Amino acid sequence: MYKIAIYGKGGIGKSTVCCNLSAALAKAGKTVMQIGCDPKADSTSLLQGGRRLPTVLQCTREKGAAMTLSDVVYPGEGGVLCVEAGGPMPGIGCAGRGIINALESLERLGAYKEYQPDIVIYDVLGDVVCGGFSMPMRGGYADKVYVVSSGEKMAVYAAANICMAVEHYRSRGYAQLGGIILNRRGVPDETETVAGLAADFHTAVFGDIERSAEIALAEKANQPVVTAFPDAPAAQQITAIAAKLLAEADA
Repeated sequence: MYKIAIYGKGGIGKSTVCCNLSAALAKAGKTVMQIGCDPKADSTSLLQGGRRLPTVLQCTREKGAAMTLSDVVYPGEGGVLCVEAGGPMPGIGCAGRGIINALESLERLGAYKEYQPDIVIYDVLGDVVCGGFSMPMRGGYADKVYVVSSGEKMAVYAAANICMAVEHYRSRGYAQLGGIILNRRGVPDETETVAGLAADFHTAVFGDIERSAEIALAEKANQPVVTAFPDAPAAQQITAIAAKLLAEADA
């Protein structure tokens, strides 16, 4: 089982990248589990045809010890196993606690043993990397962390903070930084900016996804672009990233 955490600034397209990677990996014959670690609980919507799932935190509140895996794990596009951690009501409680609760609950319920996924993808909000939001990189959950960024100033700033957090926790034997996934926005000097970011943290640009009308059209149809438009350049680029992940998983 190969476990990766994908972080990025809110609005950078991180969940879109995660859903497409999950779908591409499933098309390659792998059993994939995607765990949404964002209090908005919309990480897996493209894999569910736009449907919002009951969250682990919600089911914990409503069912307590009676909660089962079938309450929180739902098959989606290509058989991808979808989970949403969820979060508290706005203004009440700690969103990071929802992530901790979800990951601990999945382990307690034996999710990994039951479903035996080949690859687990944690989709994590990267505007903050404290508390529960850093759990996938520091709790022994993820093997590697990948950061989605464009060349926009705030996206690069958030990505640098995430990379610094990974470097800090790596000294304790936790997840390693796998690289930067460039999700292009068409800003000036984007290639050079993101390459410089990667070099600052002694890593590489792991993948490059161009700005694409097909991605927007697929999202409007509540589908991953690799499913809706498999021959589009962006779909091919995402499929290439998935192939690189498989190579790393097999290494």
